[in-house]
Amino acid sequence: MSRAKCIMVQGTMSGAGKSLLCTALCRIFAQDGYRVAPFKSQNMALNSFVTRDGLEMGRAQVVQAQAAGMEPDVRMNPILLKPSSDVGSQVIVNGEVRGQMPAAAYFKLKKSLIPDILAAYDSLAEEVDIIVIEGAGSPAEINLKADDIVNMGLAKLVDAPVLLAGDIDRGGVFAQLYGTVELLEPAERARIKGLVINKFRGDAAILKPGLTMLEEKTHLPVLGVVPYLRVDIEDEDSLSSRLESSTAVKPLDAAILRLPHISNFTDFMPLEQHPLLSVRYVQSPRQLGAPDVVILPGTKNTIDDLLWLRQCGLEAAVQKLATSGTPVLGVCGGYQMLGETLADPEGTESGRSQTVRGLGLLPIQTVFTDAKHRTQDTATVTAPQLAGAVLTGYQIHTGRTAMQGVPFCRLADGSTEGCVKDNVAGTYLHGLFDTGELTEKLVQLLCSRKGISPASAPLLSMQEYRQQQFDLLADGVRRALDMNALYAAMGLERRSTV
Repeated sequence: MSRAKCIMVQGTMSGAGKSLLCTALCRIFAQDGYRVAPFKSQNMALNSFVTRDGLEMGRAQVVQAQAAGMEPDVRMNPILLKPSSDVGSQVIVNGEVRGQMPAAAYFKLKKSLIPDILAAYDSLAEEVDIIVIEGAGSPAEINLKADDIVNMGLAKLVDAPVLLAGDIDRGGVFAQLYGTVELLEPAERARIKGLVINKFRGDAAILKPGLTMLEEKTHLPVLGVVPYLRVDIEDEDSLSSRLESSTAVKPLDAAILRLPHISNFTDFMPLEQHPLLSVRYVQSPRQLGAPDVVILPGTKNTIDDLLWLRQCGLEAAVQKLATSGTPVLGVCGGYQMLGETLADPEGTESGRSQTVRGLGLLPIQTVFTDAKHRTQDTATVTAPQLAGAVLTGYQIHTGRTAMQGVPFCRLADGSTEGCVKDNVAGTYLHGLFDTGELTEKLVQLLCSRKGISPASAPLLSMQEYRQQQFDLLADGVRRALDMNALYAAMGLERRSTV
């Protein structure tokens, strides 16, 4: 097979819609009969995924791979940064933890990672027809350009044509695009094959005078105005608008604690699809109120977030609800918090040696170590009232948890996992709601407690739902972009469309 062609999507800022545009292009090219892989050299996100071979990567490229019909592969995201503080991150290279580093130390290291980036890219390029590359932030961050490995620096390394996207929903899109282009070097500008205006609401005809002036000033064509598409695709990080939902509007109220270092909140997207479930994120006892179920999600810093719960009063509020019989579920870091003690003897999780008490709602004790547990798992829930639900998911956590109670589920290899005590349950399994079976069991339980009838319509599995949303996204972007120009920029002839 000849080396893959590529297209790179860069943005004028974080949140310009790069990830969704790349997801759409992966789907479109796959629909057009090409074998497609996503790629992002460096991703900073708390939402991560474990591949089939036990390696860790960012969820944005997982979603893009799913849109392309590809198995997620760590080569699609060779560097993952998981922020653990305002000035430091866990650095993961080729799916393995390289260490915890302050920003200054990582900046000194990152140029040495170029061989890892190119090895991953080149390997993918031998296996697919098209690689859709996602940039990060903005290529015009002039303080970072000298050591850039994710925007124009990467585009130069792999000789990628570039689309530059701006977000009109935030306002100032013409200044965004013009200013970004003007701050680039001539060779960098030459890589840009077109501009894209993203997230437009209204009649695109009113933009024509501005588009004409933008093309005149930048000497670049506008290849499309993408409308604000109301599709439900997993978001990359905690800036997600779904975390702003704080009001219950359906018969059943599911309250998720919005922890300061919340991670893998995409676990709960399937709950949002149920017609009876209202999913909201809360940060105070007042917001928490009296929900039908409380969920403690994953976190990148379990001990710090546990102390935050204690300080803001949410710990006491959750304990009171649990004592009154309200179902409480903890996932990963949330599971650890529900236990009796959390010990960090070497300071590997929290930065200093300490042992703290948990919420005391489950008979478990957790000890943090350097080792990270990463597996994909299939399990069957054994917890009373939820028993029988089949789960497919993955574990990604530090810490060994000793359990003296009843297990939450049984893994395919026969071992047990998680813990349940009365109305409180915890598990390390991410993706636990994706099959839809646990969602149905949970809704039945909540309905019986509230005296209402569960919905009779069967739920779509998350996999089926994602596929529908990918097609909606691809249709909207395909209609908005000049696909002939896009294919020409890659040096490919456009195949007949779906």
